[in-house]
Amino acid sequence: MNLELIKIDVNENNEPIVCGRELHRALEIQTPYKKWFERMCEYGFIENQDYYTVGQKSPIANGGYQEVANHDIRLDMAKEIAMIQRNEVGKTVRQYFLQVEKEYNSPEKVMARALRIAEQQINSLTITTKELENKLEEQKPKVLFANAVETAHTSILIGDLAKLIKQNGYDIGQNRLFKWLRENGYLIKSGERRNMPTQSAMEKELFEVKERTINDPNGVVRITKTVKCTGKGQIYFINKFCEI
Repeated sequence: MNLELIKIDVNENNEPIVCGRELHRALEIQTPYKKWFERMCEYGFIENQDYYTVGQKSPIANGGYQEVANHDIRLDMAKEIAMIQRNEVGKTVRQYFLQVEKEYNSPEKVMARALRIAEQQINSLTITTKELENKLEEQKPKVLFANAVETAHTSILIGDLAKLIKQNGYDIGQNRLFKWLRENGYLIKSGERRNMPTQSAMEKELFEVKERTINDPNGVVRITKTVKCTGKGQIYFINKFCEI
C-alpha cells in the first residue's frame, strides 16, 4: 500500500485534512462509502467540527458526471477511524497519519505556516486597502453631496457658496464665482439688475432674494436686495463644479 497516495490537504484554518473517499479506499473498505461513513459518524463525530461535507463530481457510464457526497476529515478524526477498523491496514494508516502529524508540528513546518499566514494577511491587507481606495473614489460624488446637504438647511451668501465649493475640491473665490454664474446664465450680466438671479435660475429654486428696508436719518427709505443660494442651489452647484 502506497500511503503517500492518501493526500493530505490544509483547510482555511491551516489544519491538515483528509478526503473521506480516499481514506475509504486506503482502508480497503468493502461497504459503500455512504453507508460506511454514516456508520463512522455514529462514534460521535460532529459535522463542521470533525468533518465537513463537500460535493464531488463522479463519472457515470454515459460519459457524464453526477454529484456525490464527500467529506473533508480533520486528521484527529481520520486517525480514530483508522484505529476503529481493528486490522493491520487500519493500523498502518493510523501510523502514517501519526507521522504526518509529527512532521506537521515540527518547528520548521510551524515556522513555514506562520510565514505563509503572515504573507496571506499582508496580501489581504494590500487588497483591502486597494479596494477601500477604489470604494472611496466611487463614493466621492456621494460624499460631496452629503457634505452639501449638511449645510443646505439654510440659504447662504454667494461668498459662502464659493467657500463651500472650495472645501469640496474646486478652487474658486467669490469674484470668480459671480463671474461664472453670470457667464453661465444663472445671474443677470448687466443693467440695474446685475448679479440678480435670472428667471430660469429662480424657476429652478437655486436662489432667493432677501429684501431689507433701511430708513436713513434724512428720512429716505431704501430697499436693499441680497442674493442668497438656497439649499437646493448649494447641492446643485457643488455637484456642477465636481463635474468640471
